[in-house]
Amino acid sequence: MRQFLLRAQLLRVEARQHFSYRRCGLGITGMHILIAAIGLLGAAAFWWYRMKAMNDAAREVADVVGRVQGNIRRKRLRKQAALSPLTAIDDPVVAAATLITAIVSENGPVLPQREAAIRSMLSEIADDKKTDEAVVYAEWAASQIDDATVVIDKLAPFLRERLDVTERNDLLQMVNRAAQAGEQPLKISDQRILRLRQKLGFEVN
Repeated sequence: MRQFLLRAQLLRVEARQHFSYRRCGLGITGMHILIAAIGLLGAAAFWWYRMKAMNDAAREVADVVGRVQGNIRRKRLRKQAALSPLTAIDDPVVAAATLITAIVSENGPVLPQREAAIRSMLSEIADDKKTDEAVVYAEWAASQIDDATVVIDKLAPFLRERLDVTERNDLLQMVNRAAQAGEQPLKISDQRILRLRQKLGFEVN
């Protein structure tokens, strides 16, 4: 009986030790899993931060590109807006009136006497209704464009294709007559006249 009790005690001790070893084994394995999980989380956090930084940088670059494109687009729209009063012109009388008005109004408003002179010249080549329409449109178009060079570059080639040599010479005379009309004659720069002659198809020395 005593031997049986001793053997039972030994079995309990062995079972306790075996259970203890298994607990220790499970603890070490759990620690390894925990460390691996922490490592994975750390790596994920690192790449998340890096990707966020890259996305932020990409957004900043996109914003800069967008601003640059926006500026280019605005400049293009302003240029188109400046040309739009001219691109709508499809009549030589309106084109001539606009060209003359733009040149003589470059240094100031068109005075009544000068406007009357332009009307008188246009009435020689068009009826009263066409003359009124041409003058009104010419004054509006010229007020939209502050550079006579733009008007010359756009309308002079248009007139060159539709007027013969005599009519183009008459147009040059009309510009000069409009500039000289009134009590305060205008001095049109030689560069303007040379550019106009060139765009009208005349030889320029």
